Amino acid sequence: MTPRPPFPPFDEDTALQKVQVAEDAWNTRDPERVALAYTEDSVWRNRDRFITGRAEIVAFLREKWQRELDYALRKELWGFRGDRIAVRFQYECHDPDGVFWRSYGNELWEFTEDGLMRRREAGINDVRIEESQRRIIGPRPASERGVLLPVH
Repeated sequence: MTPRPPFPPFDEDTALQKVQVAEDAWNTRDPERVALAYTEDSVWRNRDRFITGRAEIVAFLREKWQRELDYALRKELWGFRGDRIAVRFQYECHDPDGVFWRSYGNELWEFTEDGLMRRREAGINDVRIEESQRRIIGPRPASERGVLLPVH
């Protein structure tokens, strides 16, 4: 496996870097690229789904981004300790029927010593929005790094 810096134990700077790297990867909507940040046997809970291993992660993400179109994500560091990071996030997308959604969530991450994520737990809530209410479009501009949009 290829190491994925930064490595635990995390300090504030390295935890912030890890969160931004994750946001950037997810905003590519490239399942294979995203999956490289996880161990071969990584375990996820995503909403009510339980996923194990990179192959299942790739399949899950392919399915996700087939139904969550124009997906754009923002993550924010919530806390960190040792080999763990807590994140809150928001993302927006629309479904194939043209209905727009904003999703709010929290993630708990646990890493190996070589910086790969071995465990991810995500709780997510979805709110239907009008297209005119959308405020997250595309990858985060450099001027907004480290800033999360207000929750409302």
